[in-house]
Amino acid sequence: MANREELAIIRNARAGQAAAQLELGKLYLFGSAGLPQSLPTALHWLERAARQECRQAWQLIGNHIPLALAQPSAQALAPWYERAYDDGSVHAGLVFAQLVLGDGSAPGATPDTPGSAKALRALEDAARAGFPDAQWLLARRRDAAPGRLAGAAAGAGTAPVSAQAWLRRTADSGVAAAQSAVLEQAWDAGRWDDYLARALPLARTLVRTAASQDGVQRLAPADIALLSRVARLLDDSAFHEGGQGEHGPVRHGVTPAPGEPLCFWELAAAEHDRHAQLAMGLRCARMGVDGRRIAGGGGAANFKKAIRWLSLAGEQGLAQAWYALSRIYIKPEFSQRNVADAQRYLERAAEMGYRDAQLECGHNAWRARRENENNDVRAAYWLQKAAAQGCAEALVLLRKIAPRLDTPPYVETGKLLAGHEEALQAHPLLHARLELAALFSLSRAEALLLDVSAADQGHCLVIDIRASYGRSKRRLVLVETAQERHALDRVARLFEGIDCGPSGPEGNYRQRLYRLRTLVGMPAKGEDDGDGTEEIGLAA
Repeated sequence: MANREELAIIRNARAGQAAAQLELGKLYLFGSAGLPQSLPTALHWLERAARQECRQAWQLIGNHIPLALAQPSAQALAPWYERAYDDGSVHAGLVFAQLVLGDGSAPGATPDTPGSAKALRALEDAARAGFPDAQWLLARRRDAAPGRLAGAAAGAGTAPVSAQAWLRRTADSGVAAAQSAVLEQAWDAGRWDDYLARALPLARTLVRTAASQDGVQRLAPADIALLSRVARLLDDSAFHEGGQGEHGPVRHGVTPAPGEPLCFWELAAAEHDRHAQLAMGLRCARMGVDGRRIAGGGGAANFKKAIRWLSLAGEQGLAQAWYALSRIYIKPEFSQRNVADAQRYLERAAEMGYRDAQLECGHNAWRARRENENNDVRAAYWLQKAAAQGCAEALVLLRKIAPRLDTPPYVETGKLLAGHEEALQAHPLLHARLELAALFSLSRAEALLLDVSAADQGHCLVIDIRASYGRSKRRLVLVETAQERHALDRVARLFEGIDCGPSGPEGNYRQRLYRLRTLVGMPAKGEDDGDGTEEIGLAA
């Protein structure tokens, strides 16, 4: 309860005396024997005193009233923080900049905004004085042009500092958001040494915290990702693809404690990180992703545990896990060896886009073509997927399975289209067949007899006219470009519902050939049909 002296101050403050308002603001700012500490009430009286040009009042506002309390009345209170900054208060300058510029996530103030130049200068001063909030705000102001920040620094007589430098300073000050931003930048840029130098202490802290809590509290997703990434950089490179791991060998200048990578893996895997689960599965199996035994990997493989971890990683969308499972199921030493299961996991990895699995699926289908003639179509499909990801071996095998023939019988048929467009316009089906011959290097017999709808397999054409032309051989032609796909779709729509056999509207082969010769003026005798033999002249 207020005493007599405090009651007199309250009466005089209500009467409008600046000195009493200042004194009452101090009492509520710091608390007294009779009056409780109350920052909102203190701000009310100090702000009333400041309106009467009380210098000490705006200095107390700038030094002691936090941003959260000032934000609801930012426009009215910003001048007092500005005056306190002019009097030399760096903290007041920081709050003034935050009120004028915002939190940095939005465009904030523009050069035309009143006080923006001074706010930027105040922010620079606070940042140089070591205020982490100021450093973080400067780092986040992506919309601020370098010239504006440089101009603010020049006005203060100091050298300009880049936003990236402020971000690193903020991270060094321990601001968690800034640390996460710097780590993400280092990871995306592939600066593994920089990432490890900053992330390893944080990972060790997470492990100690998790151990003290005995697994009661779950880790945040960002913390789980950090543990997994650090483990990937520290772990023995043999457990990754390519012999040196996904991110190269163990980093220079960083010496992990014995068993530390495994500790990180276990903690991240328990928190359902898929990369950690993959690593745990490979460790249990004592092998790499390709199934090869790890050199120097001591102890016997535990395939039961490996299958559990790899299945969990695969179910979270990691194709390498399914590929590694397929390697386990074809191992002779695995007691539950099952080739069918291995093939099923292999195809699942291939469907998810894993290049090595696609290459192996292509090889397997090609080797099994004697069992099923259409396996060459499956082989071409998987090899085309692998080749699109830069697999040179798949590209070589594709050229063997589905070569684009360039001998005269296969390239000259398409040339007929160029000089006889007008004559062929009245025969759209024949025109479409010659267009396909030009695109896919078809011989004369193939162009005239091909069943377009049956031949189109999406990724390739199956050229098989043996039923109508016994001297031909079945072969594949890849659909390699978007232009070829578009043209093939257009021609396929033209042939929808049309019988391409001898009883259809085009007639048998002799009738089609006669029509072609009549329209384009081809000779009737002694012509090669693309298989090394000559066609006998036809009766009209």
